[in-house]
Amino acid sequence: MSFFKKIFSKEKKETLDKGLEKSKQSFFGKLTKAVAGKSKVDDDVLDNLEEILVASDVGVDTTLKIINRIEERVAKDKYVGTEELNSILREEIAGLLSETNIGNETEFTIPKNKKPYVIMVVGVNGVGKTTTIGKLASQFKKQGLKVVLGAADTFRAAAIDQLQVWADRTDVPIIRQEMGSDPASVAYDTLKSAVTQDADVVIIDTAGRLHNKVNLMNELTKIKRVMQKVVEDAPHDVLLVLDGSTGQNAFEQAKQFTKATEVTSLAVTKLDGTAKGGVVIGISDQFQIPVKYIGVGEGIDDLQVFNKHEFVDSFFK
Repeated sequence: MSFFKKIFSKEKKETLDKGLEKSKQSFFGKLTKAVAGKSKVDDDVLDNLEEILVASDVGVDTTLKIINRIEERVAKDKYVGTEELNSILREEIAGLLSETNIGNETEFTIPKNKKPYVIMVVGVNGVGKTTTIGKLASQFKKQGLKVVLGAADTFRAAAIDQLQVWADRTDVPIIRQEMGSDPASVAYDTLKSAVTQDADVVIIDTAGRLHNKVNLMNELTKIKRVMQKVVEDAPHDVLLVLDGSTGQNAFEQAKQFTKATEVTSLAVTKLDGTAKGGVVIGISDQFQIPVKYIGVGEGIDDLQVFNKHEFVDSFFK
């Protein structure tokens, strides 16, 4: 089927397959039990499938869309055998994700007409925000781009030190101040330095406190306003990092952050350590915000560009 033609390199595809292994095993283990002793897809099978999709953190709304699509197929084809269910699921989920023009990228790219291209990274502590920034910096640098990091999460000394470790590891410059400094001031200095250095990409880390949304909103708005004094239309991308292993909690965080600031893209991390990989399907569908990157391993190259064709292919392989 042309939809599933291979796009990634063999190595990248193997990493993705391996990263989704736990999700796949959990999902298909449950699916095998659900269709045991059944020869055709009937109401019982669909009810069981609905439960499995919800339990796999695909989300209720997205699950209902998928079930409706399969019901239409069953009604049209009159008889659908349970052995066909896997390929039908794969096609319908791929079709659902295809309705949005997202998840088509295969490489780490930035627009040519924005220099420096400014990415502001948001997300609660512990989701893999700093690691994602470090891995992104590494990928952009590999492409010959000049990257500058900004340590604007000044509420935790650990956040600044962690980012410093990644800056050293990837050999990219970092702009930092002391813990407790004004985050907007760090962002301003970072952009000033990036412009002076003729950098291609700037990645700004920000604090991830969600307990008071008003404070978070005010802080992110201030950082944006101050950055725009240096680069008129910054930030060009507000990247929200979510921990895929938290399942429904990731949905909740996405909801809260999209209320607090305008989020333009998502990164879903830690998919290799969880059976909740279905959360990527639900988040892609529900928020209509592009999932740009997924974390499928701990290695520096295990942050991948999210490609829906390859993801669905790996999930239903």
